[in-house]
Amino acid sequence: MAADKRASVHWEGAGKTGKGQISTETGALKNYPYGFKSRFENDVTGTNPEEILGAAHAGCLTMAFAFALEGAGFTATSIDTRAAVRLAQDGPGFKIDRIQLELEASVPGIDEAKFQELAAGAKAGCPLSKALASVPEITLKATLKT
Repeated sequence: MAADKRASVHWEGAGKTGKGQISTETGALKNYPYGFKSRFENDVTGTNPEEILGAAHAGCLTMAFAFALEGAGFTATSIDTRAAVRLAQDGPGFKIDRIQLELEASVPGIDEAKFQELAAGAKAGCPLSKALASVPEITLKATLKT
């Protein structure tokens, strides 16, 4: 099974003073603003590629973990995942040099060792983790809530 998922961007103006709009085919984002300030100056009136990447990675990991649990005979009552994507100076440009993932889950009947094993496997097997393999540091802190 293969499917293309689509997004589009419209941009007007120069890099620092211009403004863009990001849209997704599902409408989850529709002409959502972004620009220099929302990417580099923490202006929360717009989004940025790193924030969207973090949301996508967290979503991918969460679903991969839910499937891993199911395959091992467990079902989570809740999974909450956060991602922090760091954009760092790289010579004259920038690069993503770190992604920190934090997953907290309530999983009845699982022990800590199995929980950690399945979480690590989900991180390694998640399609976005694989796509982001060039990021020097991708960490996962997995916490089993009781």
